[in-house]
Amino acid sequence: MSTEVSGMVECRPGARLWGPDDEDSIWHVAIDLSLLSNGNAYDALACLFGVRNHFGYRPLAEDRGFPNDASEGLRAEYAAYGGSPDTHGTTWITWAELASANWQETDHSGTRSRESVAAEESDWGPVWKVMRILGELHGADHVRLVAWLH
Repeated sequence: MSTEVSGMVECRPGARLWGPDDEDSIWHVAIDLSLLSNGNAYDALACLFGVRNHFGYRPLAEDRGFPNDASEGLRAEYAAYGGSPDTHGTTWITWAELASANWQETDHSGTRSRESVAAEESDWGPVWKVMRILGELHGADHVRLVAWLH
């Protein structure tokens, strides 16, 4: 059985203007992951989310769960998967974390870097480009990818 990834990129535009604790600093859906990536290559899922990690990567964002402050749009999309026994895990990661990640770090064999499996030239490249642009507009801590694996 294969593992697929679904998710959404969210941003919090009010946080940069009014601060993250302001009542108007809520998360908004920016774009559905399916419009940007078909990135279910297991080596990428392993280094990003720790799924099927027989490669031995140190995952960037493993099993963080569904964010409590998720946007209404994300909640609605996730509802179709959230209660499903087919959901293997849910997690999230900010653009700030991705931008500061060590993309040269390798799997346990020392031969496959994060960059080689999940960076700009991979299927994940369009996701990172959108997140980078949103991060420039709204702040890197106020852009995140929420993903669930099924």
